[in-house]
Amino acid sequence: VTPKSEDFSRWYLDVIRECELADYGPARGTMVIRPYGYALWEGIQRWMDAKFKTTGVENAYFPQLIPYSFITKEASHVEGFSPELAVVTQGGGKTLEEPLVVRPTSETIVNHMFSQWIQSYRDLPLLMNQWANVHRWEMRTRPFIRTLEFLWQEGHTAHATAEEAEERAVQMIDVYREFAEDVAAMPVIVGRKSRVETFAGANNTYTIEAMMGDKRALQAGTSHNLGQNFAKAFDTTFLDENGKTQHVHQSSWGVSTRLIGGIIMTHGDDVGLRRVLYTGPHTTALPPALAPIQVVVVPIAQKNKDKESVNAAASAVVKTLTDAGVRVKLDDDERNSPGWKFAQWEMKGVPIRVEIGPKDVANDACVLARRDKPGKEGKEFGVSVEPSALVGKVRETLADVQSALLSEARAFRDENIVDVTSYEELKAAIDAGKWARGGWEGSDADEEKVKEDTGATIRCFPFDQPAGPHTCLMTGVEAKEVCLFAKSY
Repeated sequence: VTPKSEDFSRWYLDVIRECELADYGPARGTMVIRPYGYALWEGIQRWMDAKFKTTGVENAYFPQLIPYSFITKEASHVEGFSPELAVVTQGGGKTLEEPLVVRPTSETIVNHMFSQWIQSYRDLPLLMNQWANVHRWEMRTRPFIRTLEFLWQEGHTAHATAEEAEERAVQMIDVYREFAEDVAAMPVIVGRKSRVETFAGANNTYTIEAMMGDKRALQAGTSHNLGQNFAKAFDTTFLDENGKTQHVHQSSWGVSTRLIGGIIMTHGDDVGLRRVLYTGPHTTALPPALAPIQVVVVPIAQKNKDKESVNAAASAVVKTLTDAGVRVKLDDDERNSPGWKFAQWEMKGVPIRVEIGPKDVANDACVLARRDKPGKEGKEFGVSVEPSALVGKVRETLADVQSALLSEARAFRDENIVDVTSYEELKAAIDAGKWARGGWEGSDADEEKVKEDTGATIRCFPFDQPAGPHTCLMTGVEAKEVCLFAKSY
């Protein structure tokens, strides 16, 4: 695996290949998600889906092919997505009467259906989500981060009041924050996008921004207050309690398989995604809350000696942990040596390895090795295999690894954010590869100038604002808020 400090992009691609997370598809810009990578997506789905449902959201599915005329109904929407559209013009050997767009997002078709389903205030709020694939014709692609086709969820809601739509948009960005920090161990900054960076057709866009291992920003999830823009374009109305016709107020929100790329690029160092116990090639470390395999059990027996007792002890440990709800795998494949297995599972980022040899069997014990600490520092010998003791130890260690990953990533992020008070300071910070935080009252043209000069964009105006007063770094006038500039994926 290429060292991260040498070539971050190559390191990232090496990780994906060696961990068998994904591969390139035959069509340029597409990817095949392999089982281990898809297991991560299933973990994201399980958590998100359960969380959405606690807020009253129901799952539905909308067609992938959307009439082109739908996209053009909301002017800023078609302008924002036009370069990325994949358009179907033929079907069944004939030219279509109207071209069809392969779904880039579903606000338009959702509104077409909402306009038929919503009659009065009694039908509101309408809260839906779909798990789907989308297509955006990206010119520069990178597995998980930016591909022509990717998987995501997109929530769509309709409300009677502007306040309810705004409340839902903010509520859902906080759901994404909770997942990023509590499950993915990926610290994020929550905030509002600038006008330039707002979703095409939305009043406001809220975002979670994460710092990757190369200090670039990743927009890891977004939530939009759509106001009445799509409702007016599609005549999505309802009769209020006074019998008056009103347009609904809406939100939409989504996260995608981009999260997997973010997890990979967050938990990394020069030998992979974590400092590990083996001095050979390394790749990924996964937060225990999300890892498809939390514990791997490796029996170590001499050939034709002690095999039966060691394997029996290893199987007993697997049963104990499985019964306790731990995601565990027994690697008793005799074709590979213990050392090979250690390297393999370290590469796959399994948080804990349990080793069991003849001496451990004799002592009713095992060796527990943490994935996030190097050498002997990460190994604990003589860990009891008595069920309650073992389960308690494993749970404690998993929680500690989860906390450590988040703390280390947060410390890395915070030490690479620089407070700036002038444009020259901003340029110096970006040139040094850091994020720049400063007051902003600049115009859209000023924002575009920063992008042209430095390659950095406004990532967000954080919800958590530092105490003022603030001065605009570009104009010198008093600023109501500070924002974050950074180069991004």
